[in-house]
Amino acid sequence: MNPVFAALMFVKAWQAVVHLGQVAERKVNYRAAVAEAIARRKPLLVVGGPLGANPLRRLLPMPAHGCGDVCFDIDPHACQGCASGVQGDVRDLSRFKDGEFGAAYASHVLEHLPTVEDARRAVAELRRVADVVFIVSPRKSSFVAWLIPGHHLWVTVEEGEVFAEQRG
Repeated sequence: MNPVFAALMFVKAWQAVVHLGQVAERKVNYRAAVAEAIARRKPLLVVGGPLGANPLRRLLPMPAHGCGDVCFDIDPHACQGCASGVQGDVRDLSRFKDGEFGAAYASHVLEHLPTVEDARRAVAELRRVADVVFIVSPRKSSFVAWLIPGHHLWVTVEEGEVFAEQRG
């Protein structure tokens, strides 16, 4: 077998595993957020609409996750088809009361913010309005995450703590 072809096949398989891991993480966290909201008898806030900014996802339609009780995104098309879509910036959730939601689920949002301070402000707002916060973002091992020009931060969650670092 040609070594270049073998290397390309390895990279393709590796990226497929990375992608499937991200899909699984998104589903597990969404289900956990739904369960928390139900257990607390409060609504679920979804930040980062299920259709996102991906035009293919909208065309097919292939939602990445559910809408929650309130779907919140800076792009009005991201929450298309959701019963309650609200347009706005995750750094300013002032339209919502403290503790209004049992859980907040933010999927592939924070990495689009321009600075680490913006990510801190967004997380503080999510924690203010929700009892429990679930955050999902692309992994550094994803080639696609590296290629998207709108990704300004690397965001990780470890033991409930959210860490953000500027991409360089």
